[in-house]
Amino acid sequence: MRNIADIFVTFLWLGLRSFGGPIAHFGYFYSEFVNKKKWLSEKEFSSLTALCQFLPGPASSQTGFGIGLKRGGIGGAYAAWLGFTLPSAAVMTAAAYGLKSFSDFGNSFAVKGLLILTAAVVAQAVWAMGTKLCPDTKTRFVAVAALFAVSVFRFPFVQVIVIIAAGIAGYFMFREGGERTPENSRSFSYKPAVLLLGLFFGLLILLPVLAGMYDSRSLKLFDTFYRAGALVFGGGHVVLPLLHDEIVAGGYMADEMFLSGYGIAQIVPGPLFTFASFAGTVSGGFFGGLAALTAVFMSTFLLIPAVMPIWDRISEKRFASAAMKGINASVVGILGAALYDPVWVKGVASASDFALFCASFGLLMFSKTPVWAVTLFCLAGAFIRSSI
Repeated sequence: MRNIADIFVTFLWLGLRSFGGPIAHFGYFYSEFVNKKKWLSEKEFSSLTALCQFLPGPASSQTGFGIGLKRGGIGGAYAAWLGFTLPSAAVMTAAAYGLKSFSDFGNSFAVKGLLILTAAVVAQAVWAMGTKLCPDTKTRFVAVAALFAVSVFRFPFVQVIVIIAAGIAGYFMFREGGERTPENSRSFSYKPAVLLLGLFFGLLILLPVLAGMYDSRSLKLFDTFYRAGALVFGGGHVVLPLLHDEIVAGGYMADEMFLSGYGIAQIVPGPLFTFASFAGTVSGGFFGGLAALTAVFMSTFLLIPAVMPIWDRISEKRFASAAMKGINASVVGILGAALYDPVWVKGVASASDFALFCASFGLLMFSKTPVWAVTLFCLAGAFIRSSI
């Protein structure tokens, strides 16, 4: 129980300060669990990140769920999810009840300061991961190729395709001199994975049927958000626009309300998928918000415990060592592409922004200043800039 409590408190603290969306969350996770707490190695973190890029749904929340699962079993997984999700879900629920009080926040200095902080955190993660996972010319080539592909070919499945291609390239590029991981001889059962995957696909089929048979607003809302979490690749930045037509056209809320909630979701810490709690609360009160939030994360609860043990098992095989070198390098490239767009494009727009970014990056990289202190520094810098 103590271990699970530690996981919950750690992720709760991250949920309170992890601004910037899913890409920034990887930077926060890397800093906390690889550099600071040593819960995972660089290779374990990169492997888990790659897995979550393969899967539909909220990639950063899935990564956090997976870290909790590795650290504390299924109880640790749910403690991690609850801690990371609770702050933003609470804000989005409160926003649904009192939207007008948040109307001017999007134009404040705080947003600019947090965007610059996000750029510094992601840049630190790219630098640190690149140093460890791209130590030679071949791995750097794979990382640069992945960065180029993701930046140029901008369609929903490009990250999945890049990771697969990098794994294939890695197998051929590194198999001769690649590190060989001893195979694990422990017994392994696929039954839990089969049951969870069966439930995952069963809900995809059954929920639309039930929603069509019964005139239940709550059931239709649950079906909408379950499909959003189970079928959409690319995280919250993709799922929120795609939800617009179903929610507005379905009569759950007015267009102006949806867009207001969408804007708030961009500026609160934690996962963007907690927009579900906003939409559910607007449509069906507190319990409607709780149901929508559960539905959108249901795929995480089912897919990660089902697929992660299989993924870990495969990565132990001898043939997978070289492929994982390519995959790890591609993750660095994918994160580097995201550092530019959307992080840099949205956060660093002027010379003063660049100066504040450089100072923040230097504090994180070279003086090892805690993220909370750099957050205050960015907010103070943005406030001074807005006052001049």
